[in-house]
Amino acid sequence: MSLLTHAVENAGGVVTALDVTNAGHEKLRIDVTCAAKDTDHAQAIVDSLGAVEGVTIHKVSDRTFLMHLGGKIEMQSKVPLRNRDELSMAYTPGVARVSLAIARNPEDARRLTIKRNSVAVVTDGSAVLGLGNIGPAAALPVMEGKAALFKRFAGIDAWPICLDTQDVDEIVRTVQVIAPGFGGINLEDISAPRCFEVERRLRELLDIPVFHDDQHGTAIVVLAALTNALKVVRKEIEDVRIALAGAGAAGTAVLRLLLAAGARNVVVCDYLGAVHLGRDDLDDSLRWIAEHTNADGYAGDLRGAVKGADVFIGVSAPGILNADDIAAMAEGAVVFALANPEPEVSPDDAREHAAVVATGRSDYPNQINNVLSFPGVFRGLLDAQANGVTQEMLLAAAKALAAVVTSEELGPNYIIPSVFHPDVANAVAAAVRESAGGKARGFTEA
Repeated sequence: MSLLTHAVENAGGVVTALDVTNAGHEKLRIDVTCAAKDTDHAQAIVDSLGAVEGVTIHKVSDRTFLMHLGGKIEMQSKVPLRNRDELSMAYTPGVARVSLAIARNPEDARRLTIKRNSVAVVTDGSAVLGLGNIGPAAALPVMEGKAALFKRFAGIDAWPICLDTQDVDEIVRTVQVIAPGFGGINLEDISAPRCFEVERRLRELLDIPVFHDDQHGTAIVVLAALTNALKVVRKEIEDVRIALAGAGAAGTAVLRLLLAAGARNVVVCDYLGAVHLGRDDLDDSLRWIAEHTNADGYAGDLRGAVKGADVFIGVSAPGILNADDIAAMAEGAVVFALANPEPEVSPDDAREHAAVVATGRSDYPNQINNVLSFPGVFRGLLDAQANGVTQEMLLAAAKALAAVVTSEELGPNYIIPSVFHPDVANAVAAAVRESAGGKARGFTEA
């Protein structure tokens, strides 16, 4: 077995366990568990083991894939079904009384069914993580993960709904007809501009909150982090110049919330450069951006927009800026490079010149992660039995999230709490619940 250990170590791996699972006169079956840096490194270890004389590789397992075997979530009954009496109450004939009560008063569904604590996580698989349009089946593991996060951080029962269509009418109609079983709808990984229309139409049709996490969840965390970053550099949001890269779902939502929070000087850039009223390619979304930003009509590229800016926020593409671009920003610059897994600018390069740097990655300080927002937001919405989401709720959530970081803790490397901070979900939920005031209707745009 020492030969196996040496083979793993020679490939740069670390053996964490060796277990003999079967033995005979001529053969041993051994489970080798080892740590690898990534999938390529794991393959190098497998190759090294396979090169040992007399060794045959029977099966290779990845612990991430093992975690996903059979899915990551399940349904469990909350009530015992041990005898005929309990069965008669949980199901027929007793359940008929509850159904009739809800038929007489539909609002009782929130009190007497899982609706009060259930969220549908809906995707069409068109914009999954950084993987693109990979379809509904490939999106299911991600939606399962989202459901697990709802349960872990806010005690909410969430159900993955992966739709085999990318037609707006079909998506809207499907969500509309399944909505009676849920207290909220979380739209997830639906590409722009389709996501805008899907959300708008569902908000008009449904009497439960509709929340597109890629838009509003991102916006809440960005505003919370920026609130604290500006405290670190002693600047006010009303006074700073902001360059924002990305005019899609996330970028537009971030922009709307920044404007609602008091930002006055913002230039938004997409892959063609600055968005301004003089461009002849403006769709409805880009026209709204042009009408509410870039008052000076800047028509150049992102690098020009970043020069002299106090804040850069990127929700776009990797490697579009370099260290020189960050060095050209204003003194005390704040850089949020949120493209994942590769940011718009190297975090190490950005940290040489900016006062505060945040990314979407977990291996750098100040991770901008939507898990900081959506569990608490939905906890507050469900508790308030809200009928919709308002801009005021989003602002309240961002303010509460920022406040989780105390003045004693606040610094360049700690502007946003960890997703595992015990106060995050409760603080956000309480703020949303208070803002909802019991019940809220509609969605107020910035």
